[in-house]
Amino acid sequence: MASPTLNLVAGWTSILLGFVAGAVPGLFFWREEWLGGYGSWRRRMVRLGHIAFFGLGFINLLFALTAAQLGLPTDAGLLRWSAHLLVAGNAAMPAVCYLAAWRQPLRHLFAVPVTCLVLGVGLLMTEIARR
Repeated sequence: MASPTLNLVAGWTSILLGFVAGAVPGLFFWREEWLGGYGSWRRRMVRLGHIAFFGLGFINLLFALTAAQLGLPTDAGLLRWSAHLLVAGNAAMPAVCYLAAWRQPLRHLFAVPVTCLVLGVGLLMTEIARR
């Protein structure tokens, strides 16, 4: 699958998952003590996982649109890495949020999606600067 298509599919899939990830906890949000209360670690991580689907889905859509607008070849070189790192970060961030909600020590895994996303955007910006 070509990278712009990969990022478009990842972006829209992530947005769909964001709706689902919001609907499920939405069934219980009215319970004040659900997942330990509004300010609890678990509830904050579940909310962060839900919003990460949307935010990172939009980032993947923006990558695809940017590459198309600028005519950047995304099937090789740094942009191929950028595309795949953004998809990996998009998948890993919500997963780590939910894992950290389940077991707080797993919060140390946040380095994985953050590294993917920083490198992905950095490589994209490097290629844009070369133009």
